Amino acid sequence: MVWDERRRVKIHASPESILKEIDNSLRRLQTDYIDLYQIHWHDPETAVEDSWGTLVRLKESGKVRHIGVCNYDVPLLERCRVIAPVQSLQPPYNMLRRKIEKEILPYCLLHKIGVVAYSPMQAGLLTGKFDFNKLAPDDWRRKNPYFQEPFLSQAMKFTDNIMPVADKYKKTIGQIAVAWVLQNPAITSAIVGARTVEQVEVNVCAFGFSLRDEDIQFIRNELQTFA
Repeated sequence: MVWDERRRVKIHASPESILKEIDNSLRRLQTDYIDLYQIHWHDPETAVEDSWGTLVRLKESGKVRHIGVCNYDVPLLERCRVIAPVQSLQPPYNMLRRKIEKEILPYCLLHKIGVVAYSPMQAGLLTGKFDFNKLAPDDWRRKNPYFQEPFLSQAMKFTDNIMPVADKYKKTIGQIAVAWVLQNPAITSAIVGARTVEQVEVNVCAFGFSLRDEDIQFIRNELQTFA
């Protein structure tokens, strides 16, 4: 994704753009290589084979150690795999967004693709502390479907309903939400956002414990509202 002269963001995954961006990143980071380089979105104006083939060449050149993609579906992943193995996939995944469970996660398990889940707390909705009225006027969530009615009220009720699970483990709702994501066998890691040191310290406590089967089943039952 690149900026144009008017500071607008555009999905642009052409080989020329990727090669330019990698060199700029290496220069800014003052390093010779990047550990993991991913295509953030599929560029509909560029053949996926051209975009992925460029990442493969970057890996072969030593500028990148591992290569992956974000927000790709199974057909796109399969087109990439024909050229070279996909090492990571970064999709959105949380209790309220489980679309990838049907096809994408089984595919990743089968082909040993690491899954780096983003938005495990659904942009704050699964923290147990979310208050729509505290959002800034220009906050993107005000227009996002997941923060509109009736979904918003259903989600807030869901967090209230699973509070006994959080209390049982002496954890926050957010920690339970992240732990739930990490407990899926197809998930390698989760990207958890934070704005303060305190939030980072709280988020870290989502790691190191496992939800019991009966609690997972309880959460699944509560999630039937969103099926």
